[in-house]
Amino acid sequence: MRRSLVIFLVIAGATLIFLLHAVSTLLALLIEDASGDAIAAAEIPSPNSTLPDTRPRLIPKIIHQTYKNETIPERWKAAQQSCIDLHPDYEYMMWTDAKSEAFIEKEYAWFLPTFTGYKHPIQRADAIRYFVLAHHGGVYIDLDDGCKRRLDPLLSYNAWLRRTVPTGISNDAMGSVPQHPFFLRIIQSLQGADRAWVLPYITIMASTGPLFLSVIWKNWIDEHSHLDQDTWPGRVRVLMPDEYTKHPWSFFNTFKGDSWHGKDAQFIFWMGKNWLLLVVVGTAVGLTLIFLVWSLYSRVLSLSASRRRGGSPRSSPRVGAYRFPGASRVPLWMRWGGGLKKKYSYELVEQHDA
Repeated sequence: MRRSLVIFLVIAGATLIFLLHAVSTLLALLIEDASGDAIAAAEIPSPNSTLPDTRPRLIPKIIHQTYKNETIPERWKAAQQSCIDLHPDYEYMMWTDAKSEAFIEKEYAWFLPTFTGYKHPIQRADAIRYFVLAHHGGVYIDLDDGCKRRLDPLLSYNAWLRRTVPTGISNDAMGSVPQHPFFLRIIQSLQGADRAWVLPYITIMASTGPLFLSVIWKNWIDEHSHLDQDTWPGRVRVLMPDEYTKHPWSFFNTFKGDSWHGKDAQFIFWMGKNWLLLVVVGTAVGLTLIFLVWSLYSRVLSLSASRRRGGSPRSSPRVGAYRFPGASRVPLWMRWGGGLKKKYSYELVEQHDA
């Protein structure tokens, strides 16, 4: 095997390994089903069950929600009121933009430049929910998530998140005790994740949104998988889709939201629906790029070798003369064209070698 081919394969292999390592957590999320930390239906008493739930309540009885100001849109008032009415003994905290900034400035001044520097308001809405859960504890609920039953059974866990389909977790419904180590990890990771990507949707998802949270969560469970999960207070339980909504015994009922998604998000959703087509096209494009890179690499090596021999670059093979190691030096267009006799082809090889 020619040394040039070996070098090319080594560089290509190293690049591939680097890229796979960079996205290893994202790939691992595709096969993570959260079954090990799932809150099983058998753990949750039915809404009208007469069986007493004797488990201790760990999470404080606080409901947190966020909006830019105190004027809640009419379409969300029913969802908001359903949670308030079902929990008259809970403290209700609405975090407006002004209250959120004042809270960060007072309690977490080191994060204030990042908080006020976010380009998109939804990033501040994402970040504040992590901070208030880490600080006060309680349950955070998006305004478009109405309550179908009391949240008391969910207070028996040190922390919980909501599972999404097909993979990962969401930040629209979460619960935690104050100073839970997982939520401390989240707020400590926000500054490092504050990067601008090409599309606003990806920037938001990866810096403060569900993708950011899912990556932290996956790393968290991998780092602590060796611990006894039944006794470890840092364990984060997962509310599965059936317990989240869709059924009369589920905890929440989703209302129509005011999505922050733009055209870039619509494009990404389209990509998700047509992933098979994109895989085929991407594979074809990737193979083509590899072929072109190898062709260019071979030509550069050939030109360099020709100059070292004192020859003219014109005598080196053209791009169309790509050949595999050990193959004839006859250009591909001559061999595929079929219009030249073998004798003439051999003469060309002899002239080239001379």
